[in-house]
Amino acid sequence: MFAFVSGNLALDLAGTVQHRTTDRRDVLREPDDMARWMVEAGVLDTPCEVTPAGLEAAKELREALYRLASAAAEPHPHEPHPHESHLTGPRPAESQADREVVNRFAAAPPVGVRLDAAGRVERAGDLAAALSTVARQAVELLGGTQAVRIKECGAEACTRLYVDTSRGGARRWCDMQECGNRAKAAGFRARHRAL
Repeated sequence: MFAFVSGNLALDLAGTVQHRTTDRRDVLREPDDMARWMVEAGVLDTPCEVTPAGLEAAKELREALYRLASAAAEPHPHEPHPHESHLTGPRPAESQADREVVNRFAAAPPVGVRLDAAGRVERAGDLAAALSTVARQAVELLGGTQAVRIKECGAEACTRLYVDTSRGGARRWCDMQECGNRAKAAGFRARHRAL
């Protein structure tokens, strides 16, 4: 149900709305969905309590993250398209209101981490701490050198954003297993129909 292919928790949270421009599907429909996402994402070890208001707060952060990351992924008039350019450095975020949302969530104390008796990492906190952890990853991504590596999936209906860490910045799909294979299969079928 949840996919973690974006290379950054903030982009994975933004990706919990699938096919934003065609057949919009929100996979965070219930508070329990948000609690499960935090565990599956590795933010927390056990589900935290999520109320309906908490789910709405998480969605507020998610939408601000999506708009900021989308703006970073867009080519700018004075720059070549990022799919075709050399990586040059971070671009400023477009929306002050969205930056304020991300900064507000990031200002809360993050998830607490400690070593347990067996020497393993233990992660605990409430929803505010979990959202702070995600927002802090967004701040590091959007304000750092990796911002220019944010791309939108090249598959026709997919609107997932991801960090392209491939050599030369040539990655085209958020996930080769799903979108990449579908696109290659569609191209193969189209070529053989043309014969």
